[in-house]
Amino acid sequence: MKRLFALAMLLVSSFALSPAQAATEADYKAAYATAEAAAKEAAGLRNQWTVTVTALAAARKAADGGDFDRATAAANEAEALAKASIFQANSEKEAWKAMEIR
Repeated sequence: MKRLFALAMLLVSSFALSPAQAATEADYKAAYATAEAAAKEAAGLRNQWTVTVTALAAARKAADGGDFDRATAAANEAEALAKASIFQANSEKEAWKAMEIR
């Protein structure tokens, strides 16, 4: 679990440390589409985190208000969270066997 948390924080921080540039609507739409696809994949694995849905909603709300910098950042955060939840689902498919009582 600590490994998963470290991976999630690494992914989120990598987006936070990117160079400052004004995001456009096209940047937001691309980031949102990628995040939404990752979130759908996580949902398909039955492991979609609620914070991912919250981040997607925050991205949508910021974009509706015309703040594409914040919208793109929220979409990137949602993508990182979705990818972390996918990693968790895939790693736990086999990890439970190590905890099985024999």
